[in-house]
Amino acid sequence: MRIYSPVPEVFNALRGTNIELLVDVANEDIQALATNPSAAANWVQNNIQSYSPDVKFGYIAVGNEVPLSSSIAQYVGPAMGNIQNALASAGLQDQIKVSTSISAGLLGISYPPSQGSFSNEARPFITPIINLLVQNNAPLLVNVYPYFSYIGDEANISLDYASFTSQGTVVQDGSFGYQNIFDAVLDAHYSALEKEGGSNVEIVVSETGWPSDGNPPAASSENAGTYYRNVISHVNSGQGTPRRPGRGIETYLFAMFDENGKSGAETEKHFGLFFPNQQSKYGISFN
Repeated sequence: MRIYSPVPEVFNALRGTNIELLVDVANEDIQALATNPSAAANWVQNNIQSYSPDVKFGYIAVGNEVPLSSSIAQYVGPAMGNIQNALASAGLQDQIKVSTSISAGLLGISYPPSQGSFSNEARPFITPIINLLVQNNAPLLVNVYPYFSYIGDEANISLDYASFTSQGTVVQDGSFGYQNIFDAVLDAHYSALEKEGGSNVEIVVSETGWPSDGNPPAASSENAGTYYRNVISHVNSGQGTPRRPGRGIETYLFAMFDENGKSGAETEKHFGLFFPNQQSKYGISFN
C-alpha cells in the first residue's frame, strides 16, 4: 500500500496486518527536511519509529513527481540523505529504503528502450539521487502510465500495445522484443540508469493505472479492467522485462478509490479500483 503523506489513522489501522507500506514525505515538507537534519530525525521518529515494527514500512518516497522547475527540486536529494541518516541512527536502514518517485517525463529519450536516457535538464536533479540509491542499495520509484502514452500518440501506439493484449512483438530493439509499452518504459529507465552509473539500481513501479471514465473511448471500464487485470498478471508472472528478465516487478496500482472530489482533468477522478462507496469496479483478484 502507498500513502502520499503520513496519516496516523492509516498507520494505526495497519498495525499487525503485515501489509507493507510505502509512505511519502509530502512535497511541501521536503525543503524543511533537507535543510534541518533534526527535522528529518523528528519526521522519522514521529512517523516511522512510533509505529514500527507493528507497521511494516518498506519505502519512504521523498516527494512524488517533483517538477524540475519547482523551487523544491534542489532539496529532494539532500532530504533523502537526511532521512537516510535518521533511519541509520534508528537502526532501520536495512529494513526501510529511501527513494523518490519520478514520472517518465524525466527521460529525454525513451525510444527505442535501449537508447533511454535522462534529459539534460533532468540530469543535475537525478544523478545525485541515483548516487544515493547506489550507496544504499535502494530502488528508484517510477510512475508508469501506458494510458497517457497511448492517448498522447494514438497514431503510433495501439491500444493492444498499451493494455498487454498484443499477440506478438510490436517493437524490436536489437535482441529485445516488446509486446507491451509497460516493459518498454521500464527498460528505457533501466537504460537511463545505466548511463548514470545506476546499473545495479532496481525499479519499483510506484504508480500505474487506467481511468474508467472522463475521456471516452480510451478511458472506459472495459479498457481499465483489462489493463488492471493484465498488469497484475504480468508483474506477478516472474517474467520481468526483456532487459531485466526472470523476476517479478514490484508494482503499486493507482488508485484504491475513485477521487470524485479531485480537481483537474475528469479522468483524474476515475482511476480507482473501487468507487467512493467502496464498491468494487472490476472484481479484480491479486492472486
